[in-house]
Amino acid sequence: MPITTPLTELLGIKHPILSAPMDTIAGSRLTRAVSGAGGFGILGGGYGDRARLEAETRELKGFAPFGIGFITWSLAKQPELLDIALDAEPQAVMLSFGDPAPFAPRITTRGARLICQVQSEDMAKQALDAGAEILIAQGTEAGGHGASRTTVDIVPAIVDLAAGRVPVVAAGGIADGRGLAAMMMLGASGVLIGTRFYASVEANGADEAKQRIRDADSNDTVRGVIVDWSRSLFWPAPFTARTLVNDHIKSWTGREVELMQRAGEVAAAYAAARAACNFEVAAVFAGEAVGLIHDIPPAAEIVERIAIEAEQLLAGRRNSVTAAQSSSPSPGGGGSLRM
Repeated sequence: MPITTPLTELLGIKHPILSAPMDTIAGSRLTRAVSGAGGFGILGGGYGDRARLEAETRELKGFAPFGIGFITWSLAKQPELLDIALDAEPQAVMLSFGDPAPFAPRITTRGARLICQVQSEDMAKQALDAGAEILIAQGTEAGGHGASRTTVDIVPAIVDLAAGRVPVVAAGGIADGRGLAAMMMLGASGVLIGTRFYASVEANGADEAKQRIRDADSNDTVRGVIVDWSRSLFWPAPFTARTLVNDHIKSWTGREVELMQRAGEVAAAYAAARAACNFEVAAVFAGEAVGLIHDIPPAAEIVERIAIEAEQLLAGRRNSVTAAQSSSPSPGGGGSLRM
């Protein structure tokens, strides 16, 4: 039986599984595949490539359900991107990093749900004050940009803060049904998954990047500033980026001050490597869940696997609790296990 939560009811989806808006990796093809399988696909708005956004949203116009995600700071520089997104009639817009308040009214008045990704209680309060209807509690295990608190810490903290007002979705280090089931035990209404969907047929990433994710283990990722500084991007604290370790990161680790001093030179070399798909220099953004990923299947298969595994685990837990309650001694002989 499908898992029903406040998240599935709010978005009208079958499974409480969202795909992360991974910059250019999460294109319309992946978005449609995840939603078509009963999850909720979110198109990546990334750093704000207008031509790409227009092309991708044309492929989603009239399709439902789906969302579009942005780095909030990019919208501050190019506010017209939000109008392009809203013209595609998404069911939700996801904002990550930065204050969502300046954009919330435009999103909600156009009938879209506001989803906000947060990494602390203060960020969650800011998002709720702005009118967020869904909170994504992101742990440090996530690929791409994030902060330092673990998923198992940040999720229940945000669940407690939300106090049932809005669904809370867990993100960071989740790649299978065990992760979904575990996050639901922490109070989450669903999960947002990036790296597992990066290693899928429909993701826009290069084949070699997907293969590197498939072949890596959890010790092969690192969170830091080297990749951003190599692109002349300087994110504010506490945000850093988690990627697979490669030769470029190894060579600059411990030399970050020199990297900043040579930022222009390094950025040119990095851009050339990225264009050539040289992933010993260019980064593959991936989270610690790489150790759980061993294939590159269609996205629909990923959704189905995660959903079925979680359903079985949660059903098994319910059955074990029922059995324990049935076999518990009488009230005078001790307590019983309760959910």
